[in-house]
Amino acid sequence: MFQTLSPKKQNSTVRKLFFLKGKKHYENAACRGSFAAAVKSERTAKTELTEGENTVEEQIAELAAQVAALQGAGGGAAVTNTMFAETYYYLTIPLMIIIHAGFLAYEMGASRLKNVLSSGVKNILAFAFMIPTFYFFGWWVYFGFPTGIPGEAGPMGISGVAYANSIAWGWGDSAQYMGPNIADNISGVFFGAFALFAATTASIMSGAVIERIQSVGFIILAVVLGSFAWVVAAAWGWHADGWLVTQWGLHDFGAAGLVHAVAGFFALGVLINLGPRIGKFNADGTANHIAGHNMPLTVVGLMLIIVGFWGFLMACVVPPGEGWSWFPDKFATIYGTPITLSALSFNILMAVAGGIIGAWLFTRDPFWMMSGALAGIISTASGLDIYYPALAFIIAFSAGLILKPCADWLERRGIDDAVGAVTVHGTVGLYGVVMLGIWGAGFPALAIADAPTISLIGQIVGAVVFFLCGFVPGYVVSFILNMFGMLRIREGAELAGMDVVKVPAHGYPEWGGNASHPAK
Repeated sequence: MFQTLSPKKQNSTVRKLFFLKGKKHYENAACRGSFAAAVKSERTAKTELTEGENTVEEQIAELAAQVAALQGAGGGAAVTNTMFAETYYYLTIPLMIIIHAGFLAYEMGASRLKNVLSSGVKNILAFAFMIPTFYFFGWWVYFGFPTGIPGEAGPMGISGVAYANSIAWGWGDSAQYMGPNIADNISGVFFGAFALFAATTASIMSGAVIERIQSVGFIILAVVLGSFAWVVAAAWGWHADGWLVTQWGLHDFGAAGLVHAVAGFFALGVLINLGPRIGKFNADGTANHIAGHNMPLTVVGLMLIIVGFWGFLMACVVPPGEGWSWFPDKFATIYGTPITLSALSFNILMAVAGGIIGAWLFTRDPFWMMSGALAGIISTASGLDIYYPALAFIIAFSAGLILKPCADWLERRGIDDAVGAVTVHGTVGLYGVVMLGIWGAGFPALAIADAPTISLIGQIVGAVVFFLCGFVPGYVVSFILNMFGMLRIREGAELAGMDVVKVPAHGYPEWGGNASHPAK
């Protein structure tokens, strides 16, 4: 009752209750003819009244102090929100690791029996080397160069070499943000999500070059791609201070260009110098199909990549209510534009379906159908926060349709892309970036006053930059590695099988010690 009354009314009510109680004592005593007892009863009632008043006032004061303490501490709701934001990003990390389980199965299945373990080892090493290199310098690059070289601070005040020095090194004063810190609930999980983006780029390139690349050369290429090349693209196009965003209105919510296209065209640069697998092309230039040893494993791997992409796209969303959030009460993209997980659910599902159906209409091959699912997501990724589901389906459907013809076109030019990574990630990635320039023109690209808007020209500029960020370092570094004999394995090792000469184990021991025989 007292919780609904003001303190003044509470005291008044208490007084009335104790007055009635005292009056009753007085009347009872008078009836017995004891005036002294009546007086004593009245005094007792007054004492009880005073004690009652003190008790209620003390309770009110105590409650007021507790409310003030909660308000001063930000309240339980603020603590809960911080824990939610930390848990949100934490969960994206194991979900994105499913992507790598998918790539592992996908590439091993696409390899011939004599190379199955070497393809798996290469993928595992890509993941392992990516985490420490991204920790030691990739994270610093992301915050250091959004405005370009020489790394000046941007208008948001969250970029530039000086800022990166203060938060992104694992030593000195910035180490408080790069290691255990009970007062910092976000740096580690945010870093973890970005490190998995980096590892994804290396895995994309990995599939294209299976069955003939040297392990050391591959690791060098993976580090250059995952901890430098794509990070530069992300700094320029996936940061509130990025010059592609502030000057050109680039929008690439789900990283179709800055992750997928960069990795895809980095792989193309490598493939030009690496050359095709032995037996891929005939003397007249026509191509032979080199089938992997396990199509079901490859298809399941592709499905696992789709599962992991829910975590990938989830990590592209900024939760609300924190000091680093865009909004106090709603989700946002990395550009600060509003988004909901509900919208993502509609569009991701429609994109997967559209990509599969589009590829199925052109080819009945299950490999390309599942690749179509991946192409469907990539083609819509730039605008998943903007598109309506029907439009997402149409764009994904068109990406599924062009997928196999684009891969065939590349193959006719002498490029041996073992899993179609250049087409699925590179070509379709840029297609998705440009499509947003058509269907999303006029939408704000950034949540600031006088924000730049999405335009076809801005998206094309971004697509060109992403192509160059991938292809140029991929070609140059692989060219140098080839000069020093560090790019491709020897012909004899390739013919015998990389597992035989590089891996001290057998993928399928029941086939005997020489695993190359059943692959012929």
